[in-house]
Amino acid sequence: MLRSLHLPLNFCLALSFLIVAAGCNPVRNLNILDTQDEATLGEQFDQEIAQKATLVTDTRITSYVEDLTQRLAKVCKRRDVAYRSRVVESEEINAFAVPGGYVYVNIGLIRAAKNESELAGVIGHEIGHVVGRHGAKQLSKQYGIEILVKMVTGSDPTLTEQIVGTMLNVGATGLLLKYSREDESQADSLGVQNLYDAGLDPNGLANFFETLLTEEGGGRTTKLEQMLSTHPPTGDRIRKARAQIAKLPPRSDLETDSARFRQVQAVLPPPQEDRQTR
Repeated sequence: MLRSLHLPLNFCLALSFLIVAAGCNPVRNLNILDTQDEATLGEQFDQEIAQKATLVTDTRITSYVEDLTQRLAKVCKRRDVAYRSRVVESEEINAFAVPGGYVYVNIGLIRAAKNESELAGVIGHEIGHVVGRHGAKQLSKQYGIEILVKMVTGSDPTLTEQIVGTMLNVGATGLLLKYSREDESQADSLGVQNLYDAGLDPNGLANFFETLLTEEGGGRTTKLEQMLSTHPPTGDRIRKARAQIAKLPPRSDLETDSARFRQVQAVLPPPQEDRQTR
């Protein structure tokens, strides 16, 4: 808990312990943020993102995404955070999460999904990153103890502003999405289980990845790369998801689509490039 490191002696002792415990690379796989720290940072990130990004305010869209997020959050493997969703007015096919349970969904992702289970699969994957504390681990790795202490205690509010600015300047793909392959694999697995436990077709995540892989071609940047930045899904990840799904107990009540999802897709604002040509 970073707020406990407010005395110089405590800070030095804690830092020494972390270095000894982690070996030559003290923050490679280390999370120095506790749940309350994550909540504090998540709120700071959310406030900055609300100022810097254009958020969708149409309640027909935002209420649906929030309801779907809560459906998944209620059955996820981590319940000590309050999950919340925001819809970003960006055509990039993407979603990302920050520590503290905040999930951001681009309208480009909602538009690209073929059905509700595909959209839920991506949201479930992002919830998986929160469950696995992957964002907290990446913050610890990228910024270290001293900067995180300043962020959590609010002694240097410009740090959060700078990080969010970088996050959004790279196309809202999220600075924290530079996860390891192990993190991505765990988020995939948690996402698949999340869908199944919520009564949604767990094939949604793998189907969405397969759709993008099939539709994209050539040497240009793909929608898939836009979505998951440094670790786009591979055939191996899709096969692992399929193998996991095959081992799940059969259920006859799994939902793939809903009328509400179709209604939300129908009221999405037109792509920005279309609005600019009108």
